[in-house]
Amino acid sequence: MASISAAPAAITTSSSKKSSSKEETASTASNSFTSKHSRTDKGKSMSGTAGHRPSDAADSASAAVAPSSPVTTTADSNSAQENISYSAERIIGNGSFGVVFEAKVVETNEVVAIKKVLQDKRFKNRELQIMRQLVKDPHSNIVALKHCFYSQGEKPDELYLNLVLEFVPETVYSISRRHHKHNIPLPLIFVKLYLYQLSRALAHIHALGICHRDIKPQNLLVNPKNQQLKLCDFGSAKALVPGEPNVSYICSRYYRAPELIFGSTDYTTAIDVWSQGCVGAELLLGQPLFPGDSGVDQLVEIIKVLGTPTKEEIRSMNSNYIEFKFPQIKGCQWKKIFRNKTPDEAMDFIAQTLAYTPSKRLEPLAGCAHTFFDELRVEGTELPNGGGPLPPLFDWTPHELSSSQELLDKLIPTWVTRQQLVDNNKKPSSR
Repeated sequence: MASISAAPAAITTSSSKKSSSKEETASTASNSFTSKHSRTDKGKSMSGTAGHRPSDAADSASAAVAPSSPVTTTADSNSAQENISYSAERIIGNGSFGVVFEAKVVETNEVVAIKKVLQDKRFKNRELQIMRQLVKDPHSNIVALKHCFYSQGEKPDELYLNLVLEFVPETVYSISRRHHKHNIPLPLIFVKLYLYQLSRALAHIHALGICHRDIKPQNLLVNPKNQQLKLCDFGSAKALVPGEPNVSYICSRYYRAPELIFGSTDYTTAIDVWSQGCVGAELLLGQPLFPGDSGVDQLVEIIKVLGTPTKEEIRSMNSNYIEFKFPQIKGCQWKKIFRNKTPDEAMDFIAQTLAYTPSKRLEPLAGCAHTFFDELRVEGTELPNGGGPLPPLFDWTPHELSSSQELLDKLIPTWVTRQQLVDNNKKPSSR
């Protein structure tokens, strides 16, 4: 079996607890990913079977070897060495970053996604570092890294990192596009589920100091069986450090926060919240809210909706532009932008995420408590058309439970607390 190539092939790896960290290298900044998708529409994402949680064993990589030789990696917490064979079935994404394959574990028939990226041997791979951190702090709304391995390219000096991730067959983009194609509005409960789960994912990574920097429908994986969402593609993500400059040319244009358009290099995780608002508006409208043709045109589209920012708002985005003369345009009322039947709560949620001043945007976990999501907290709420129960929405992590009691009272329905007490009483005594 050979290592992953540009066409579907079989891959063999051997798995060991002992791995070489000195060869975990890559560029300091990952390329922005745009790809044409088949059924999955995954952006620069790789997906995986929903529901599997990564083990700490994923936190290792192997040294590179010849394409036809086994690649050493750690697949499980088991310290014993084992061979794992992958059969790459099809390409599901590609771009300047590399290629994403849908693959199958030969021994178990488990479907996975493998993202293959070219390494720069001078640097550690930022995406791998972040995914490893998320292995230690997993979340049900974030795609799981199972493990990774290195493979040799066709040229002697080419080294590739292969990230093995859980596979999820759909994206918010593919689902919304399919509805739009048939002129059918996306069910409102789907919009609620996607934005609620995205809020949880953002709250989790932001608590870890990580900014995703490329939130868009293509990077939101969805399990069509229960509409569980998983945030994927951390190729542009970065742990933001106060005082450390960051590139402003980041994030796909339609979802790019205005401070990025203004060239800010000291932005915060609030850029992800802006992107979330753009995604939410797109799901409600059936098309992008700010479809700019260029960076400047993107700002024009934003101003046409929100109006001209005040001097204080401009200062909050980039103080270098406070003396710049902008045409004075009055913003539109949200009711004139969205469909007639769009609930006021939905428009209010979008409005709170799309504030010019980054610090005034709705914090993700507080966003989960917004009244727009009250339906999701009602006991017995199910997916439409007999679709069954909702995905896990109240499997709180320690980060989430460390919030204020006032917020927790809004987030956790009484019936969930009651059910947890019942479940705890059913557990056998440790005595």
